[in-house]
Amino acid sequence: MTYKSIFKGRLEFGSPKSFDKVRTMYQSRVENYYKNDVLIKEEEVFDESSFSFVISRLITPSTSEKTWKNTVSLLAYISQYAVAGAFGGWLIDNGTIISHKTIEPNSDRAAVQAFLKGRALVEEKGKQDQAIAELTKAIDKFDRHALAYERRGRVNHILKNYQDALYDYTKSIDLNPSNTAPYFGRGLIHRKNGDIEKAIEDFNLAIKTSIPLQSIYWQAHRRKALCHLETEDYASAFNNLKFYSKRKFRAGDPNQAWQPFATFHYGRALLAAKNYTEAIDVFKQVEALPNSTESVDPAEILYYKALALKKSGKNGYRKDAMQAAKMGFAKASDLLASE
Repeated sequence: MTYKSIFKGRLEFGSPKSFDKVRTMYQSRVENYYKNDVLIKEEEVFDESSFSFVISRLITPSTSEKTWKNTVSLLAYISQYAVAGAFGGWLIDNGTIISHKTIEPNSDRAAVQAFLKGRALVEEKGKQDQAIAELTKAIDKFDRHALAYERRGRVNHILKNYQDALYDYTKSIDLNPSNTAPYFGRGLIHRKNGDIEKAIEDFNLAIKTSIPLQSIYWQAHRRKALCHLETEDYASAFNNLKFYSKRKFRAGDPNQAWQPFATFHYGRALLAAKNYTEAIDVFKQVEALPNSTESVDPAEILYYKALALKKSGKNGYRKDAMQAAKMGFAKASDLLASE
């Protein structure tokens, strides 16, 4: 059986001495402990210019779970010598995730402990000032701590310190252009500030630097679509909405709750493109989705389904339009009056 393995991430070692030590240990462990039964080739990942171990994205076949486990174990081993960073690994069998691992330093180094403490406090109400203090401490201990800058940006975002958040997100990106989260966070602030073009650019970069197995990949698709919807540019939003609406999200994925919203607007995009028959089918799908009324006005669904029916020349649009009008949707009354 052949699996597919995916790895992406970065580990920072901070100094030439630590970098050389880890590189030597890595080579020795691959050859003597794992007998070369690993998925990552050493010459492809050690970056001497930044004293780091970097994989922007590696997709490789794996003939056994043992090889996958060896590789994860190897990454976990060297991560404990890192001062910052994180790795994600996925083992896939015919599109199904067999195993997923997040690997990161958890040593007693000051920068590591300050980051872990600060990150744990980010979402705790009333603890944001403490989070900033710990994350700043991590940065003071290691000034190339891209993840600490990103998390501090998140805290500043929560506190509505938008200029500080922009600085932190941008600094994080400068230090690690392959990390997705700061693009996404910066895109949210650009959109909030009305800089739609900049927001779209950042959400695009968030999509490019992530993979479909990550929740943030789909969040970026949805946020990018929202930017286009704000300017009623349905053509540009089309693919983002299509991919999102057709995705089968795992239980517990926060994207699942937004699927009715995305599917509804995908129907509107089809309507704008004059694909009336397909739009009708999509609006019917929205009606059948669980919790659709929580993210889309039922009257609005009825109205646009009625509009698609009318434009397609099919019967039955009046029933939907009348129901939407009774629910107070003014455009439905206008549609009926235009006969």
